[in-house]
Amino acid sequence: MPIVETKYFDYGRKEMEYLAAADSVLGVAMVRLGRVEREVIPDLFAAMIYAVVGQLVSVRSAKTVWTHMLQNIGDITPENLSCVSDDVIQHCGMTMRKATVITTLSKKVVQGSIYLSDLWNLSDQEVIRRLTAIKGIGLWTAQMLLINCMERPNVVSWGDVAIRRGMEKLYGFPKLTRDQFEICKNRYSPYGSVASIYLWKISFF
Repeated sequence: MPIVETKYFDYGRKEMEYLAAADSVLGVAMVRLGRVEREVIPDLFAAMIYAVVGQLVSVRSAKTVWTHMLQNIGDITPENLSCVSDDVIQHCGMTMRKATVITTLSKKVVQGSIYLSDLWNLSDQEVIRRLTAIKGIGLWTAQMLLINCMERPNVVSWGDVAIRRGMEKLYGFPKLTRDQFEICKNRYSPYGSVASIYLWKISFF
């Protein structure tokens, strides 16, 4: 079965010490949990497809669908995915809407109407602006690409249910408000992505 290249999000003592000093509650949790690894996909196209697969489903479900795609389609490349039908992709375990988004995106990359490599040199906000202009790519998907592929350092997503749940568990919020979220997000800056990695871990406890 084809394998998509992965690595771990690159962070170290500098980011952890900063966050512990900025937020003592998070700091205690970080000491308790130790280093938390976050797998990322360095290839922009594969990472975007994985983010689409992960929309509105659990991590476990997303990984299952991803495995089926690798088994049934092969390498996750624009060329491979643009040559198969929406039905083939849907039968890997996703909705037809997602399958259509994936085939359309793949064809646009092959045709040269979308240049993903340009994203590396853009700011976070410009990456988000460009990606959300693509049908089927929303803010959450763009933010996941920023963390889980581009390893941008300061991304905390309100749209991510697990991050919000992690904040609620960490701080004892009965129901996280947007104001509470923004206060925490600002406290984590400029290393919000590392905080997100820990919040994801905390959310599953």
